[in-house]
Amino acid sequence: MLNFQTPVLVPRSSTPISLGNHLMLLGSCFADDVGRKFKEAGFDVCINPFGTLYNPASISSAIARLADARSFVEEDCVAMGAGSGLVCSFHHHTSFARPTVKEFLDNANAALYEAHQRWEKSDRVLLTLGTAWCFRHLPEGEIVSNCLKRPSSEFERVRMSIDEVEAELLSIVRNFPEKRFFLTVSPVRHLADGANGNQLSKSTLLLAIDRLAARGEVDYFPSYEIMMDELRDYRFYAEDMVHPSPVAVKHIWDRFCEFALPRDEMQRVIDNEKAFKRSQHRQMH
Repeated sequence: MLNFQTPVLVPRSSTPISLGNHLMLLGSCFADDVGRKFKEAGFDVCINPFGTLYNPASISSAIARLADARSFVEEDCVAMGAGSGLVCSFHHHTSFARPTVKEFLDNANAALYEAHQRWEKSDRVLLTLGTAWCFRHLPEGEIVSNCLKRPSSEFERVRMSIDEVEAELLSIVRNFPEKRFFLTVSPVRHLADGANGNQLSKSTLLLAIDRLAARGEVDYFPSYEIMMDELRDYRFYAEDMVHPSPVAVKHIWDRFCEFALPRDEMQRVIDNEKAFKRSQHRQMH
């Protein structure tokens, strides 16, 4: 029988993720996709409490904030551009934007406080890195999580080096030795950088992660490689030809379960997923 796939070899993780663990997921929109799968399977999981984060520097900054629970203040507030009339911060995704400073701060700090409690008890952390490309806000000199539709003249576009990515990741891992970190590179294509720019970015992330994984400091799961090889077909992409389709997300989730979940818990996970699907069905009568 002909084989129409190039299977990606994924050794089992040395550190299992059990239904009894407390999970924190941070990173690209693929973290949101996988996070929903964890929730449907019955895991205790907190997903992107600042919204979607794409680059390692922003993820590192978010984790530092989660750890010390330093409140957002008026100085953190930024008026969004493009005439939106909304207020947000350079630390948040635009889904946090609100009409007034007070509304933004109330919402952002409530989310921060809750996420801090979840971070304190989390023992498994999954980071999904999207890109090594970043935007530095020139007036402040800091890498931002989101440009908030402000004028491009306010920002400098830079690509982090392998050493810089490694340093950011290493600071996270070594500052929280009580937690086990799982790293993956998002299969979402960042085509705004161009095809070559996307590959350079993903390669930078992969090489930096490999340094940590080779020393046993993190567990690495090859989401990007599974998408590129096992699912090498545009039918596994959403309509935008950038994001994985639901079928692709499900396949990568299944591979992750094989990678990290204890075998004796798989049936419970399957049962939880079935129960969730039943709960989503509308009653006919």
